[in-house]
Parts: sequence; C-alpha cells; structure tokens
Amino acid sequence: MKKIDISFLPISLSVEKIPYLSPLKKILSPLIALIIGLLIGAILILLAGSNPLVAYRALYQGTFGSLDSFAEVLIKAIPLVIVGMGIAIAFQARFWNIGGEGQILMGAIMATWIGTMELLPAGLMLPLILIGSFVAGYIWGSIAGILKSKFGLNEVIVTIMLNYIAIYFQIYMVRGPLIDKSMPFWPMSEYISSYAFLPRLLSTTRLHAGLFLAIGVIIVAWIILYHLPFGYKIKAIGLNPCAAQYGGINVGRTLILTVGLSGGLAGLVGANEICGVHHRLLDNISAGYGYTAIVVAVLGHLRPLGVLTAGFFFGALIVGADAMKQIAATPAALVLVFQGMILILFLVVDVYFHYRIHIHSKKKERNSFDTG
Repeated sequence: MKKIDISFLPISLSVEKIPYLSPLKKILSPLIALIIGLLIGAILILLAGSNPLVAYRALYQGTFGSLDSFAEVLIKAIPLVIVGMGIAIAFQARFWNIGGEGQILMGAIMATWIGTMELLPAGLMLPLILIGSFVAGYIWGSIAGILKSKFGLNEVIVTIMLNYIAIYFQIYMVRGPLIDKSMPFWPMSEYISSYAFLPRLLSTTRLHAGLFLAIGVIIVAWIILYHLPFGYKIKAIGLNPCAAQYGGINVGRTLILTVGLSGGLAGLVGANEICGVHHRLLDNISAGYGYTAIVVAVLGHLRPLGVLTAGFFFGALIVGADAMKQIAATPAALVLVFQGMILILFLVVDVYFHYRIHIHSKKKERNSFDTG
C-alpha cells in the first residue's frame, strides 16, 4: 500500500492495488468509460449547436459503416499496435520510452533510402527495408538504453531529446538528400520502388499486409514475454533491478537489448507507413503515433492482447472523430476535446477498477500518534 500526503489539504491518501480483477469487471471498465464519454460528448455537441445523434451516426458510419471505413480503422490501428507493443516491452522493464516518435522517423528514413535505391534486386527490396528499418529504430532506441544503464541519465529526458534530433534530421533529409528533384519546392521524397510496396489485402481499400506484421508482432511479443528467458529477465528488472542483478541477470545489457527491441518495433512502423500507406517520405509522416502509443500501451496493461485491443479502439476513435468533423460538421476543436476526454475517462475508470483508494484525516493520524 502506497501512502500519498497532499500538503495543502488536511487529508492523505493510501493507494492499494487490487490483486485480482474478475473478467466481468475487465469488460465493464472500458464499457463504462465509453458510455460516460458518449454522454458527456453529447452535452458538449449540443452546447456547440450540433445534433449529437447526427454526430454519433457519423462516428459509426466512419468506423463500421462500410468495408472501406473498417479498413481505414485497421490502417490506423496497425502502427499503434506495433509501436504500442514496443513501448509496453520497455515499460515492463521500467524504462519509460517516450521516444517512439523519433524511432518511427528513423525507420521511415531508412525505408525511404533503401526503397529508392535502383540497384537492389526486386525480390530483396521489401525484406531489406523491414530489416533496415528495424535496425535503425533499434540503434536509436539503444542510445537511450546505453545512456541510462552506463551513465544513469533519465530516460524520459533522453528519449524526448532524441525525438527532436530525429524530427530535425527527417526535415533535413526530406528537403535535402532524399528530396524529389522533379518537385524541389515540396518537402517530400521520390516514390519508392513498387517492388517495396506492402501488398494490398483488399483491392477496393487501402488495407495492406502490414496487418499481418502487427499480428505477428503481438504473437512474437507474447512468446518473448511469457515463454522465453529473456522475457523473464525483462520483468525481473522491472520488478526489482537489484534483486535481478543479485540473481545473476546482467541488468545493463538486458536493459539495452530491451530498449533496442522497443525502438526496433517503432522503426518497423516507419517502414509500414512508407511501404504500406504513403510510398514516399513526407513531413509529419508519423501523425503522432509514437505519443498515442504510450496511452495504448498503458490502457493495454502492457500485455500483448491488451495492446492489440487498445490499438484497435484508438484506430476507431481517430477515424470516427474525423468522420464526425467531415460528415456532421462537428467543430474541429470539439472533436479534439472529445478524443482527449475519452482517453482520460478510460484511464480514470481503469484506475478506479484496479486500485482501492483510502482517504485518511491527517488530524486523526496526529491524534492517534500523540495518544500512543
């Protein structure tokens, strides 16, 4: 039980984690958050002068109303699931990887560089892009792991700074070495070779084979975390690094490998966006996936199946919110408020179901102490 003193109030809080949550409560938790969010959202939409029924009909049509809409949900969910799983692995080791955005960009740069090479054999281009993007993200993530394990630097600060370095490096590359020379006034690269495209799964939609990549990442992560010694080492470091070191685990080496794996998965998202969606390097190609995936990982409780579910939900929320804006003419600012409110409610309800909070009076505590 963890005790928290609130200095400006005459109370203190003690937080106790509930060791077991029934399957029914696990299902009810997100449903309650969603219902509350929709009710509050309806009030806000009314206050903005729009019809909430029309807005929510647009939300449904934009996500599940057609095959094309559902495909767009999956397209948004794929990167969130992959990078979310990478962040969840790092968090399992108590390494707070905030650098997913930069790792995605490094993977995208590598994918574009390999994809625009003219001398590579056609059959090797896509595998080389996937491997190269993973390696680029792995190296970028490992930098933070090395600085943490060798020098004790705060990983939050380091990964955020690495994000900015990657962002400006991407800006330089898309305006310099990788720019499309036929359109030099636009910050974008040439198209990659068609041999590097991820195959389309449905010809009438944009859904691509990155879906299998996301599912494969979830399966491999499940095997690593729950069936391999490396996964045991990751969780042991997260629970107690001193005890893990005493038990014979090389904490520094394991941490570097873990963060590298986390960054490598984010790098794969860069390849996914280049080879499956845009087919060229653009400004803001990540669309904030590296940051949104942090919430995906937390809401998924750092578990593979949870990350898969949370990633799909966030994909639906992003696509549905865009449909509300376009079809129902809901104000853009209100759509962003709606998205943020849903996220906060999910976190609040999740905490309510997983933790028991006790409120104590500081005055009573002092009296009992004096009496004793």
